[in-house]
Amino acid sequence: MFKNTMKTTVLLAGMGGLIVAVAGLLGGGSTTSLTIGLVIAFVMVGGSYWFSDKLALKSARAVIVTEAEAPELYRMVRDLAERARMPMPTVAIAPQAQPNAFATGRNPRNAVVCATEGLIRALPRDEIEGVMAHELMHVKHRDILIGSVAAAIATAISFVAQIAMWGAMFGGRGNRGGSPIGALAVALLAPIAAGLMQMAISRSREYEADRGAAELIGSGDPLARALQRIEAIATNTPMAVAPAQAQAYIHNPLAEASHKKTGGVDVAKLFSTHPPTDERIRRLLAI
Repeated sequence: MFKNTMKTTVLLAGMGGLIVAVAGLLGGGSTTSLTIGLVIAFVMVGGSYWFSDKLALKSARAVIVTEAEAPELYRMVRDLAERARMPMPTVAIAPQAQPNAFATGRNPRNAVVCATEGLIRALPRDEIEGVMAHELMHVKHRDILIGSVAAAIATAISFVAQIAMWGAMFGGRGNRGGSPIGALAVALLAPIAAGLMQMAISRSREYEADRGAAELIGSGDPLARALQRIEAIATNTPMAVAPAQAQAYIHNPLAEASHKKTGGVDVAKLFSTHPPTDERIRRLLAI
């Protein structure tokens, strides 16, 4: 766990540094451009810390529910939280038909776990329990904050890169000490680098949450069956989610929409924020 946390810290620091580096390159290395990059990095990280739950719920169009409104789901989450010796999180339901779930919030005392309508309708109770146990493990490991910060930084890098691209195309002469071609190269490569870092953070933490969920409920089988069922249904049930928020879900909601092969290479899997489902199932069944 300590090794995994250290790796995540280094990657997050690298993403923050990438914002500053991109801003510096686009501004010709001036102090002003570096300062602007640093301010953007701090604002995005700070904003993600305090408002990650609100942003994620709004993006998913999710609604917070009470025990009276969703008694079975609410009691299931409460039972799992008690068994994991955690504070009871807020429970929410999103209207999407694709079976999926996510957790958000800055710490275990300010956490939200959310299931989609599709998950509640399509999966049997024990599989839903496996999914919600997985999300609670993200809360317990504080992955939700780390994932939110990573998503915010990735969004900031993409924002800066887009400004750079338009500036290079229509105002290249304002880029002192650099060429429009160089600015375009930075604009194209920076989001790719940010995406790869975000992917590395997310994949390792999915495996950890799977393992923790299996230990909490006493078996990896229900979650393994849930992941298999979710992937099968998601193939024919697209789900519109902001790309920066996709990493928070138990199954990448954008994977099926972008599942295209180029020259025999599965591009979606290559750049996915989630580990391959078959590998997750293999590890769960081994537990």
